Amino acid sequence: MTQKMPIIDCRDTAVDLVAEPLSSVLQGDQPYLLKGLIAHWPSVALAQQSTAQFCQHLADLYQGKPIGAFVGEPEINGRFFYNDDLTALNFNKHSVKFDHILTELLKQQGKENPHTFYVGSAHIDSLLPTFTQHNNLPWLNEMQPHVSIWVGNKSRIAAHQDFPQNIACCVAGQRRFTLFPPDQLANLYVGPLDLTPAGQAISLVDFHNPDFKQHPKFAQALEGALIADLEPGDAVFIPSSWWHHVEALAEFNVLVNYWWQQTANYMGSPQDALLHALLNIRDLPAPQKQACKAMFDYYVFNDDPQALKHIPEEQLGILAQHSPIAARQIRAMLLNNLNR
Repeated sequence: MTQKMPIIDCRDTAVDLVAEPLSSVLQGDQPYLLKGLIAHWPSVALAQQSTAQFCQHLADLYQGKPIGAFVGEPEINGRFFYNDDLTALNFNKHSVKFDHILTELLKQQGKENPHTFYVGSAHIDSLLPTFTQHNNLPWLNEMQPHVSIWVGNKSRIAAHQDFPQNIACCVAGQRRFTLFPPDQLANLYVGPLDLTPAGQAISLVDFHNPDFKQHPKFAQALEGALIADLEPGDAVFIPSSWWHHVEALAEFNVLVNYWWQQTANYMGSPQDALLHALLNIRDLPAPQKQACKAMFDYYVFNDDPQALKHIPEEQLGILAQHSPIAARQIRAMLLNNLNR
């Protein structure tokens, strides 16, 4: 029922020529498998030669700063998730040294039932300050991306969504990404907003063994799902807010990803607005909820340039186009209201 993701073949293409054909792609809302995008990185070649040598290389770059890591018992079979009644997570979070994690990953290789180790979303310039000198996507610099590294053995990360645009690059091992468009939210059976593995709400469906009696609408989600299998040197472009389930398929996996916003930095996260709406709107009587919906449709989702023409431009205040000054004014109003 799933479909293969569209491919853009970046192999045998000069590095400085990749940016132009990808520029429009990276502003859009269509995922792509970017075949061979980082095949020229020295780290990709080194990882394919020897896992032990590559781990030693990363350890040599490491500056000693503790990082957060997920550690799962063999019983979870690599699936970072909840316990049976969703009252707690099925793994532990630790603050550890990165070189210790690398050592543990090497120890787990070849074991029939290994522990699962997972370092996720570690800021690469803080963790490995010189890594990006020779392993980077310089044509993304103008986007001012946040660059992170993900390291671990076989694992399954439940479907979740991120607001920024994302390029995820497979440096070592293999990854499988299963993507769903944002409108599939209702078909993915998403769990709590407050108790989450890593900050984002996740799908409660077990992709390896879906229970269609408990989650019948997941079959509809699968009809539009896109799958990309990444080998070392490949990357995937994940547009803003697309749901993605991520599997690390090898005994040792390294991924580097680039997140960037399409909007100004002074704009906040839509998640903040969602939480505020849960507090102030969701439980209103139906007529009041409809009145709020009308206000949101008019002030937030209305793209008609004539809608506010009846107000003199100099009197629009926070209704005018966003600016750092207007953003500060809105935040001040929110803080004043929340602190009452």
